[in-house]
Amino acid sequence: MIDKSVSTLSEAIAGIHDGATIMIGGFGPAGQPTFLIDALIDQGARDLTIINNNAGNGEVGLAALLKAAGCAK
Repeated sequence: MIDKSVSTLSEAIAGIHDGATIMIGGFGPAGQPTFLIDALIDQGARDLTIINNNAGNGEVGLAALLKAAGCAK
């Protein structure tokens, strides 16, 4: 079996390029991977297609990514 473990957020998002389609699990702020979403914002990811059932609210999680204009749809 291939070990796909990573040690850093940078490694975890290294393969996510502009225009990528990604699925983000969780429901509301309690279940979303906010550190990974913040890393995508810091990386400057653009034109992402996000598959999720909750855009969140305020300035946390997916709401922050939407505000940063990282999502195409």
